[in-house]
Amino acid sequence: FDAFGYENPSEIANLISAEKFEAALAIHLYKGGRLLQGSRIPFGIIFGGTDINEDIKHEEKHRVMGAVLEEARFAVAFTEKMKELAAAEWVCLYDYYRIPQDTENLHLFLLICGLRRVKDPLYLVDVFSEWHRREPHIHLLIIGPAVSCFFCLAPGVHLLQEIPQDDLHAAVKRCFAVVNSSISEGMSAAILEAMDLDVPVLARNIPGNAAIIQHKDTGLLYTDPQEFVQLSKSLMNDPTLEREIVTKAKAYVKKHHSWDCEREAYQNLVLRLQ
Repeated sequence: FDAFGYENPSEIANLISAEKFEAALAIHLYKGGRLLQGSRIPFGIIFGGTDINEDIKHEEKHRVMGAVLEEARFAVAFTEKMKELAAAEWVCLYDYYRIPQDTENLHLFLLICGLRRVKDPLYLVDVFSEWHRREPHIHLLIIGPAVSCFFCLAPGVHLLQEIPQDDLHAAVKRCFAVVNSSISEGMSAAILEAMDLDVPVLARNIPGNAAIIQHKDTGLLYTDPQEFVQLSKSLMNDPTLEREIVTKAKAYVKKHHSWDCEREAYQNLVLRLQ
């Protein structure tokens, strides 16, 4: 069918039902792909050219195309350059848990939290989106149990549903840094796990985070989105600082938060209840 003859996905859904189509192949990520959103049949996408070169510049079209890619079984690019442009915009074209080695220039920041107000997961969305527009290799991935699927929240900012712990740890190991943006924390398990997995942490400067992170020693603490970007760039450009932070953070977790020490401490407390 010709996409110009249809205006919305419901019309295509009716056509699919009437004609009993079993699969679809859309040409043009926006013009054709948007009509297949929510489709009950599997579909693939062939990039047209203007979708990747022009439509990608419009925020709403960018969001729609990212959502379409999440539903598509595959996407076809006619050139390596077109593939790279698309991959830089939508990190969903990669396997989140095991990002391929040829994407080592991709800087993926990982925020692990529920979408509760106290976690303030959208605190860095605007600054990340602006940063991504200037440097397309920068992405923020937010993982939380309140998300029902994957979708692009803004250019360079993505939401993903909760994943199994083993996969989550694999994702942490493949990201550049773990981010915390909470308004309030008791003791963040995500921060301690990142430290133990040899991944640097950038956390909002609140009492709960400052209690376990010594700034520029076991992690980085920021007070606002602009300082977050500044500190992130300094970490990206200073491998020595990154190694020192990772090493000291690992030692801190081993000394103060080991399973053996905590188990013994709680066992002693339980014995006092007898």
